[in-house]
Amino acid sequence: MVLYKNYWCRPHLVGKIMLLQDTFKPRKEDIILATQPKCGTTWLKALAFTYLVPFIEIPDPGRDHTYLETIPSPRLLSTHLPLSMLPPETSLRGCRIVYLCREPKDAFVSRCIELDKAFDMFCEGFSPSGPFWNHCLEYWKESLARPNEVLFLKYEELKSHPEQVVRQLAEFLGVPLTAEEESSGVAEEVVKLCSFENLTSLTVNQTGGVDHGNKIFVENSVFFRKGKVGDWANHMSVEMAEKLDRVIEEKLKGSGLSF
Repeated sequence: MVLYKNYWCRPHLVGKIMLLQDTFKPRKEDIILATQPKCGTTWLKALAFTYLVPFIEIPDPGRDHTYLETIPSPRLLSTHLPLSMLPPETSLRGCRIVYLCREPKDAFVSRCIELDKAFDMFCEGFSPSGPFWNHCLEYWKESLARPNEVLFLKYEELKSHPEQVVRQLAEFLGVPLTAEEESSGVAEEVVKLCSFENLTSLTVNQTGGVDHGNKIFVENSVFFRKGKVGDWANHMSVEMAEKLDRVIEEKLKGSGLSF
């Protein structure tokens, strides 16, 4: 990975990110779903009532970033980028952003195969789209400054109270559930339709993948793991968990954000 604007990125993405910053023109009507990798990205996309949500930093094969201009408003877009890497107009024009974060230990376990090798690097901030805490803090502070335009969600709350978050998300996106929809159980139906079990069972999610260019192809099945809260306890030692907890507590100190 390479360090670009204080964040670690895959080398093949840096050029695309720089191009994005020069060519992407945010619109006031834009809705951007922002996450770190393995923090509920696909689930959030599904709950936002669509599945084919383009990553603004990763154009579809055979396209460049200019194709984003052909999408009619309101555009529903996705990104793993920290807020500071998005064009300043994203904030100035009042684009709505939904940020979904996840408990750091679960996020770490979900993205790693060789935990022992990666753990110390993660604690030092060396991870894709990391440091993990800086990524969270940028969107957290923006949500405090622009509460009507930036919705900050936690994966654990989504797991515990999915219907409540669906209502919150619908309200934020400007399509609140009507009394008739509430009485007919629309929130519950959306949760059921977009459940982890349903998403993982879809053929489209188990075949094909995403072409990142430079001979980097990621299978769709990679985007689905267990999705469980607290699964870190099955993979990390107590000592590792305590160390990461201390790091996160120190990095978030005074911000009002906690896990």
